[in-house]
Amino acid sequence: MKRKEIVQAAKVGTLVVFAVVAAYFLWRAVDEGSQTREGYRVYALLPNAQGLIPKSRVTIAGISVGRIERIRLEGSLARVDLVINPDVALYEDATIQRSTASLLGEYFLAISPGTEGKRRLVDGDRIATVIETPSTGEILEHVGAIAASVRQVARQLERSFGTDEAGRQMSEALRNLSESLARVNSILEQNQESIRQTVANVEAITRTARPELGSILENIEAIAREIRTLVERNQGEIDRGVKEADDMIASIRRAADRLDKVLADLGEVTERTAAGEGTIGRLTTDSRLMDELESSAEGLADVLGGISRLRTIVELRSEYNFLANTFKNYFTFRILPREGRAFYLQLIDDPRGRIELSSVQVRRSPVDPGEPEFYEEQRITTTDALVFSFMLAQRVHFATFRFGILESSGGLGLDLHLLDDSLEITGEVFQIAVSRLPRLRFRAAYELLPTLFVLAGLDDPLNERTVDFFIGAMLRFDDQDLVPLLPFFGGAIGGLAR
Repeated sequence: MKRKEIVQAAKVGTLVVFAVVAAYFLWRAVDEGSQTREGYRVYALLPNAQGLIPKSRVTIAGISVGRIERIRLEGSLARVDLVINPDVALYEDATIQRSTASLLGEYFLAISPGTEGKRRLVDGDRIATVIETPSTGEILEHVGAIAASVRQVARQLERSFGTDEAGRQMSEALRNLSESLARVNSILEQNQESIRQTVANVEAITRTARPELGSILENIEAIAREIRTLVERNQGEIDRGVKEADDMIASIRRAADRLDKVLADLGEVTERTAAGEGTIGRLTTDSRLMDELESSAEGLADVLGGISRLRTIVELRSEYNFLANTFKNYFTFRILPREGRAFYLQLIDDPRGRIELSSVQVRRSPVDPGEPEFYEEQRITTTDALVFSFMLAQRVHFATFRFGILESSGGLGLDLHLLDDSLEITGEVFQIAVSRLPRLRFRAAYELLPTLFVLAGLDDPLNERTVDFFIGAMLRFDDQDLVPLLPFFGGAIGGLAR
C-alpha cells in the first residue's frame, strides 16, 4: 500500500475515534446535567400508563417542568413517580392527565398546577385528581365506527338513487320543476302591465284617502256639537229625573214613619209581657218555670266554667344551627285544661327531620397489605321533612314532666321553671332506635321582654356526626293576647264562607 493512502486512512480513523469519544462525553454531560437538577418528588395513580416510559417529560402549559422517574404497579393502578423542578409549585387541587403528542403514540404527562393559595404539595405528596384521556387506539376505534356509519349512509343513498328508475324519477322531477318555473315566468310576463296598473291603483287610493280622513274627523266634530245641542234641548227632562230622585227620598222617609209604628207595637208587646200575658209573660211570673230555668242555667254554667278555665298558649320558635348552617322552626299549640296539666301539639320544619341509618360496602383503593378489599361502613342520612310532636305534661312545683311523641318518635322531656318562670331549662331525649345512641337536646330560654324569649342550646351531643349547637328566639302568646284577634279571624272566616 502506498504511503499516501496509509496516512489518509489514519486521518479518517482518528477523526472517527475522536467523534465517538466526543459524543460519549457529550451524552454523559447531558445525562449528568439532567440528573443533577433534582427537584421534589410527587406521584399519581393512573388507570392507564400505556405509552409512558421513565424519563418521559412532564409539562405545564406545554413547557417541560420535570420528568418521570419510575413506573410500577400498585394494586390495579399504575403508580407514576415524578420529579418536579424545585422552582415549580404544585397545589393540593392540581390535576394530571396522560396526553399524546402525535398519532404515532408519543405520550407525556400534562399537569395543571392548581389554585395558588391552597396547600402546596411537598416531597412525597400525591396528585389526587387524574383526568382520563382516550388512547390512540380508542380514537381509531371511534374513527372506524364513524367510517362504518358513513359507509352505511352511502349504501342507503346508493339504494335510493343508484338505480336507473331512481335516476329517471329524479330527472323527471327536475324537468317538472323547470317547466313550472317557466310557466310562472310566462304568466308574470303576460300580466306585467296588469300588475303595474294594480300597483298604480293602490297608490292612487292612498292619495285619495288622505282628504277623506280629514272629512271623517270633521263629521265626528259635528256629531259632538249635535249631542251638546240635544242635551240643552232636553234640560227639562233631566230636571224631571232629578225630581224623581227627590220622590225616592220621600219614600224613604215614609218607610221611617212605618218603622216608628213597628217600635210602638213592640212596646205594647213588652207591656203585655210584664202583665203576665203570653208565653214570655208566664215565664217571668211562674216561679216553677223560673226554678227549672235556673237549674238548667247552673248546669250550663258548670260546662262553661270548665271551658273558661281552659287556657291556651301558642309559641313560635326559630333556631339557627351553627354547624349544619340551617334554621329549624317550631309552631307549638299548648292546651292547659287545669292547673299543672297540659297537652302539647307541635309542628316542626326540620332540615334533619328524617334520619335514615344504612350500611354500605366500601372498596379500598389501593388495598394495604393484610387488609380486606371491602369493609362495611355505617352511614346516617338526614333529609328535610315536616315532623310533629304530641305530648302529655304534668307540672310538679318548678318541674314539668313530659312524655309522648317527640319529633315523630317516642320521647321524654323535662322542663325546669326558674326565676318566677322567666328562665326555662329544658332537656329532651328521643329517636332512641334511629342512631347508635339516643338523641339528647338541652335548651335554656330567658324571657327578655313580655312574650319574647331568647334561647340557646346543644343538640345531639352523644352522636359526633350530628352534634350541633344553636341559638334562637321565641314568641309566646296566651289567651289575653289571642282574644283581640278573634274578631279578625271571625271576619276572615265569614268572608271565606261567603
